[in-house]
Amino acid sequence: MKRTAKAHWKGTLMDGQGQITTQSTTLNNTQYSFKTRFADGVGTNPEELIAAAHAGCFTMAVGAALTQAGFTPGDLNTEAILDLDMVALQINGIQLNLVGAAIPGVSEDTFKQIAEGAKANCIVSKALSVPITLNIQYS
Repeated sequence: MKRTAKAHWKGTLMDGQGQITTQSTTLNNTQYSFKTRFADGVGTNPEELIAAAHAGCFTMAVGAALTQAGFTPGDLNTEAILDLDMVALQINGIQLNLVGAAIPGVSEDTFKQIAEGAKANCIVSKALSVPITLNIQYS
């Protein structure tokens, strides 16, 4: 299976602008620019898209792992916070904040163990070479 995305850019770093389109067309000529990447502009940026992909992949992996363990997942919500070092221009890490609704028969320790496994094994986590931390709220 292959997944594709396309990016177009025109102009200088500071004044140029581009568009990103995904195969699914969820992003369809979506604007990105210096302002959307390093300031407050309307549009998206590569780092935001990495965080979104990681949050989505990890949350699905938690649901899959719970299902494989014989449980029916309830509400799972993840915020991915990507730490971008503006001096070194590198991603220093991603923090995943998971909030999970209590599931009958699943202790907090079991939930945490399953979530840690999902963090280590989700496809996006495995593709990234930065530190990934996980905070969990389970009630």
